[in-house]
Amino acid sequence: QARLVESGGGSVEAGGSLRLSCAVSGFTYEINCLAWFRQAPGKEREAVASLYTSKVTGASSTYYAGSVKGRFTISQDNAKTTVYLQMNSLKPEDTAKYYCAADNLARYQCEDYAVQPPRGEWGQGTQVTVSS
Repeated sequence: QARLVESGGGSVEAGGSLRLSCAVSGFTYEINCLAWFRQAPGKEREAVASLYTSKVTGASSTYYAGSVKGRFTISQDNAKTTVYLQMNSLKPEDTAKYYCAADNLARYQCEDYAVQPPRGEWGQGTQVTVSS
């Protein structure tokens, strides 16, 4: 069955970098939207970044929350089995548990972070802690 497994989190000082990975497996249909979300203690889950790939042209588009734009980069490997989130210039407010999601969506849905994890079940996530 479809499965997403996040990894790569850790503890860093402000200004540092981390690269998160999400292993994508078991989907029986082609995925064209990948996204990262995060949830800090006591706060709602929020979208961080999404990546849409056109099935027609193969071209990709990326979208970012304002709070991470210019610092975070979402990407995927050529085999489309792993999605990454490169996080630079980390701030204490980036501290959260990070989750990934994947699905087959229209571009506007991907841009609006409408993507959900398989069966609506979020994975275990990966913890990112940034100290000041």
